[in-house]
Amino acid sequence: MVFNRKEAIMDFYEVIKTRRSVRSYKEDEIPEDVLKRVLDAARIAPSGSNRQPWKFIIIKEQERRQKIAKLCHNQLFIADAPVVIVGCGRDIHYNRGGWMEECSVIIDVAIAFDHLTLAARAEGLGTCWIGSFDNDEIKDFLNIPEDVNVVAITPLGYPEKDSVFCESNDRLPLEEIIYHETWGKK
Repeated sequence: MVFNRKEAIMDFYEVIKTRRSVRSYKEDEIPEDVLKRVLDAARIAPSGSNRQPWKFIIIKEQERRQKIAKLCHNQLFIADAPVVIVGCGRDIHYNRGGWMEECSVIIDVAIAFDHLTLAARAEGLGTCWIGSFDNDEIKDFLNIPEDVNVVAITPLGYPEKDSVFCESNDRLPLEEIIYHETWGKK
């Protein structure tokens, strides 16, 4: 395979530009090789000191997906996807320095989860990052150990409408989010 830098860069940026939160899914199963590639993208994500404090629970059984959807404050569309992924993190009590210590595991799992959502988009799959859920109830339901918490959840499946993958026009312009050298300096 010949690497075409221009094509690869455009493909990568197209994935980022067109990733969307999907809330309507086809019933189509996800082929195992596709699911494996998406999960492998999370596996190879960077983490502080390469500690990799994450675990991912893959839920395919309909009844279990429905229960998770209810525990996500009744976001019932979650259960419509053929797969639900629960991203968990073990608090490794690693001090990144200063105030970041308490955020370490959340940041690391979020990086891996973002890799997962972007890989899913590259495969034509939809996701929806779910941050509203009952951590204690999900931990109990999934037998998650005491020192592990749920960080994020996503349904995973083929979107009902292919047109969902489009560039957003509701993002702030770059000029509104960038300062140079110091805070407030445009």
